[in-house]
Amino acid sequence: MEIALILLVIAAVFVVRSIKVVPQQHAWVVERLGKYHATLTPGLNFLVPFVDRLAYQHSLKEIPLDVPSQVCITKDNTQLTVDGILYFQVTDPMRASYGASNYVVAQTTLRSVIGRMELDKTFEERDSINSAVVQALDEAALNWGVKVLRYEIKDLTPPAEILRSMQAQITAEREKRALIAASEGRRQEQINIATGERESAIAKSEGEKQADINKAQGEAAAITAVADATADAIRKIASAIQQPGGEQAVQLKVAERAVDAFAQLAQKNNTLIVPSNLGEVSALIGSAMALIKAQKT
Repeated sequence: MEIALILLVIAAVFVVRSIKVVPQQHAWVVERLGKYHATLTPGLNFLVPFVDRLAYQHSLKEIPLDVPSQVCITKDNTQLTVDGILYFQVTDPMRASYGASNYVVAQTTLRSVIGRMELDKTFEERDSINSAVVQALDEAALNWGVKVLRYEIKDLTPPAEILRSMQAQITAEREKRALIAASEGRRQEQINIATGERESAIAKSEGEKQADINKAQGEAAAITAVADATADAIRKIASAIQQPGGEQAVQLKVAERAVDAFAQLAQKNNTLIVPSNLGEVSALIGSAMALIKAQKT
């Protein structure tokens, strides 16, 4: 009974050591008598008990690795503390097991990349740094059975003195931009004022010009109207003279005007003026009538 129990235990140990189930996205490296024998793929696998052993177990998923922060020296001799994350994936489990003792070290490569850049460029070209690190590590990792997917810089920390200098530079730059913006505003304001005054003066002069034109046109129209009225009155007088009794009416009108003229002259001088010869009045009337008849002929 005891022998059977011992055989059962031995058989169970053999089964446990000979049957291996590899999970999905994993690869296990098997050594036989201390030498690489095979790579177990996902699923059910069988080993030779006490001859084969599982030496390495690798995950084929994307693996993030927090690279320890390190101090790098930039091209302009400035210390810079860099902290990042490296993402890689095992592509060849056998090479990943025996190709390198530590295939995830990126410090040396990162120092080399940072050393070729100035401090200001390191902040502006993070993508370039990431790409350079990935390219350098990927070339070195070909013999490691590892594919370097990407590298991401988490933090770039310069010394405190550099941070204060950078802050002062940023403050000065912002003050400079504010002064430039204010001066541009004042300049634009002066331009707008000058433009407004110029347009106002032009509008005022155009208004005065139009007013003068309108005034001149009005005066010309008034003169024309007066001239037309005078000419029309003269034509009507001439037409009336030609009518029967017209000459007598003219003689009477001229006599009335002569009498009125003598009367007004007397009023201005406070002296009554009487013609010495009343025949002069009739002679004046006769002269006027002769002039009218001459114009008619």
